Amino acid sequence: MASQLEQLKREFLEHVEIEKGNSLKTVNNYDHYITRFLEFAKIGEPNEITDDKIREFRLFLNRQPGVKVRGQSASTLKKNTQNYYLIALRTFLKYLMKRRITSLPPDRIDLAKIKERSLDLISVDELNRLLKAPTEYFSNIQAGKPQENSLKMFRDKAILELFFSTGLRLSELCSLNRDLDLSKDEFSIRGKGEKVRVVFLSNSAKDAIREYLKNRKDLDESMFIQYSRNQRSNLGDTRGSTSNTNRLTPRSIERIVKYYAIKAGISKKVTPHVIRHSFATDLLSNGADIRSVQMMLGHANIATTQIYTHITDKQLRDVHKKFHSN
Repeated sequence: MASQLEQLKREFLEHVEIEKGNSLKTVNNYDHYITRFLEFAKIGEPNEITDDKIREFRLFLNRQPGVKVRGQSASTLKKNTQNYYLIALRTFLKYLMKRRITSLPPDRIDLAKIKERSLDLISVDELNRLLKAPTEYFSNIQAGKPQENSLKMFRDKAILELFFSTGLRLSELCSLNRDLDLSKDEFSIRGKGEKVRVVFLSNSAKDAIREYLKNRKDLDESMFIQYSRNQRSNLGDTRGSTSNTNRLTPRSIERIVKYYAIKAGISKKVTPHVIRHSFATDLLSNGADIRSVQMMLGHANIATTQIYTHITDKQLRDVHKKFHSN
């Protein structure tokens, strides 16, 4: 027979899925984090969640080995990963409090302090070289399949331009279909938490997409598809489809971005998220207010957007140099 806490956990997960409208991925994450706590604490009643149980669980998490990277484990679980467990527990406790079920008050759980997040950024010059890289690379190809090469060039140019024009997340760009209305300068996208926001198309992004779609002869509904399906391409994207579509996967687009960054002579690691950073910092550097940037990025919390505000430090230095007496 399930304990009272197990029953309450099931009701909580149903609540966040139905009433709160969270995605199944979020529901599954809550389930994982709370279940791990209950298994560790070995308790069955809400009033058994105490300060001591939380403290013991935090010590347990802090002593867990980190995720392996290139065969080597980090010394301990990252602080922000530990916080995911604590956030899930606080949310569960808030649910219990709302239902007037006696348990630990959620504000008794403090999150672990983490270092200020640093951004991987590329310069304006590096960004411009990256955006030009597909055209310059394919114009230098003498052999091969001209039609296929042209399609790859148009596709990859459109991918890069679209990333920088809209600030889309990788998963959001992958989900696009070719039915975008290019007569408009904007379109709606469904992002994290199933939230819909509007993103905007620059003229260069619209031109790149038009050129790509104009040259496609297939009937696939996906905006971005792979080529060279039966042989390994030098762009490494032949593993980018699922069984019933040629749609490029997130991993295949990451490889494409990395490839052109190398071709553009950029020594830093460049990912789709780095281009998203460039989108945000470009807006702020040119005077956009942070609330507007938050909406365009689709951040639920403005604190997430505030990691970009240090980009304006150069502008502050310029003001100081100009107006502060020596």
